[in-house]
Amino acid sequence: MILSTKDLKYQMIKRRTEKLIERFVGSYKIKKIVSTNAVELELLATIKIHLVVNISRIQRYTGQVKEQRKEQPVPVIIKEEEEWEVERILNKQWIRGKDKYLVQ
Repeated sequence: MILSTKDLKYQMIKRRTEKLIERFVGSYKIKKIVSTNAVELELLATIKIHLVVNISRIQRYTGQVKEQRKEQPVPVIIKEEEEWEVERILNKQWIRGKDKYLVQ
C-alpha cells in the first residue's frame, strides 16, 4: 500500500517546494485492519504520524506499465566515441536557437 502525503506535507516541506512533493510515498504493509475504514500500517520511524490511518489515505501499489519505463539504449562505440542508432525521427523543434529532435 502507498500512503498519501496530504497529511505529511508539514514534514516533507523542508526538503522541497510543495508542488514538487510526491503525492504518495511508500510501499507499506498493513499490520491489521482496525475497522471498516481504518487500518494500521507498518510505517518507518521517520514518519511522525499515528500508525492507524483512514483507508481514504492509502492506495494499492501498482508497478509501472512495461511501456512506461524509460530504459536508456546501449550506445554503439565508433572510433572510441559513444553513438546511438536512430530508427527514425519522430519530431523536430526549434528551441533556443537549436534544432531538437525526438527520435525512436
